[in-house]
Amino acid sequence: MSYIAKPKFHHPKLPRNDLGLTRRDYEGSMSTLCAGCGHDSVSAAIVEACFELNLPAHKVAKMSGIGCSSKTPTYFLSKSHGFNSVHGRMPSIATGANVANNELKYIGVSGDGDTASIGFGQFAHAVRRQVDMLYIVENNGTYGLTKGQFSATNDRESVGRKGQENAFECIDLAAMAIQLGASFVGRGFSGDKDQLVPMIKAAISHKGFAFIDVISPCVTFNNHVGSTKSFEFVRDNEHTVTATDYVPTKEEIKIEYETGTTIDVMLHDDSHVRLRKLDADYNPSDAAAAMQHIMRYQEQGEIATGLLYLNVNDTELKEKMNLVDAPLNALPFSQLRPGADALEKINNSLR
Repeated sequence: MSYIAKPKFHHPKLPRNDLGLTRRDYEGSMSTLCAGCGHDSVSAAIVEACFELNLPAHKVAKMSGIGCSSKTPTYFLSKSHGFNSVHGRMPSIATGANVANNELKYIGVSGDGDTASIGFGQFAHAVRRQVDMLYIVENNGTYGLTKGQFSATNDRESVGRKGQENAFECIDLAAMAIQLGASFVGRGFSGDKDQLVPMIKAAISHKGFAFIDVISPCVTFNNHVGSTKSFEFVRDNEHTVTATDYVPTKEEIKIEYETGTTIDVMLHDDSHVRLRKLDADYNPSDAAAAMQHIMRYQEQGEIATGLLYLNVNDTELKEKMNLVDAPLNALPFSQLRPGADALEKINNSLR
């Protein structure tokens, strides 16, 4: 068996970010996924987002479980920390790592099988605890490593590549994340980089549990006529509910313009962004309305994409547990285990 390695040489005039790094510095190993797999597009979007955010790689930790999707952290940020857990257990590993060292940015990559089946319980508790991380599900509606069975996220009306029918209702992970209390919920399509990159940038910068469900077609087992997770179906039925962009926190920029109009806004770096005011009734801070949007478009056979829900008022795990600012892995043993007297005081307070 032979492996193709990426060349170490790259053009000396490649664009560099504020850290002096190029996009190549944020890449990983050569992908071994099927040619055309949507997961590789998601990896490319993560690379672009981290490059534009000027993230130092050693301040990022990548987490994954088992599945085609969980292989993808190998293909981006090769200089970052990483942990590949057993099937469905990535959320608890990420929770423990987050508590031990909250100075890192955590990016968890999972799949619809890893999250919506064996890891469903773990996913639910990571959401409700508001673990400070970006959790991406590369959702292709199939078990790609075990030859294409329907996963729990595959729509009931979807058919298999050999014509077999799906007998069960699907689990909508975006709606589930909103219901469980995630403070940032988005949905994207692996083939729509213009929408996905700013959404990933915003999610990485968000404090709390940020969840992005990315429809990422499987070119081998789930990209045929009749599949609701195919490239053709998603492109024909995608409905963008918000025009997504990301602006880092600085002095507030205030504007006013009418529904249905566009406006050019100068940002803090003297660049411009053109805003288009879409549906005046859509409010991403309304959890109930967001779930209704998801379900309404689902009933119409459409997929709602964009920033579906955002709650900036909730607290993340460290604040909920009243942890000290210093990472626990940096505290001396005497503070981590203060002794029998401190334990006795705790016990007495609970009596």
